[in-house]
Amino acid sequence: MSGLVGGFNFTVRLVETAKPASAVIGSFAPPVAGGFSEVSGLEATMAVDEWREGGRNDAVLRFPGRVTHPPIKLRRGLAVSKELWTWHETFLQGRGRRRDGVVELLDDTGEAVCRWRFRRGLPVRWSGPALVATSSAVAVEELEIVHEGLFVQTGGALGELLNTVTSIFGGP
Repeated sequence: MSGLVGGFNFTVRLVETAKPASAVIGSFAPPVAGGFSEVSGLEATMAVDEWREGGRNDAVLRFPGRVTHPPIKLRRGLAVSKELWTWHETFLQGRGRRRDGVVELLDDTGEAVCRWRFRRGLPVRWSGPALVATSSAVAVEELEIVHEGLFVQTGGALGELLNTVTSIFGGP
């Protein structure tokens, strides 16, 4: 056995970030109803700042710059639950609340092998299904979430609790 884990068994949890206690409790909440067929955007890119030092023509000095994250995209078959649309709609109405999220990759036994936590998610785009009368494809909805940081969690339940607390209060 190679120890590799398939990318097809995962869960997604979203919890309001208004109160730190709710984020800690929400780390152990059940996944979003209906599950997702695809999650993308678990990325971080660091910009490089270049400095062309005067009198030094043989090299350009490079320093780490700002880290950026693309939007996280959640795709799923259109479920009976309107949870994603309702969250997006509350922002359209000017009364939305940001949410933290956890994407959890599971092994064959259902145990979490890796968790990605994003902080202060903001739903910026919801798209509904393409409706085609001649197709038998599943109706799919997609939600794009911009956020203020992506962190990898390790260490089981205690590690998850510690990572949750540090991500809420500004730690990496």
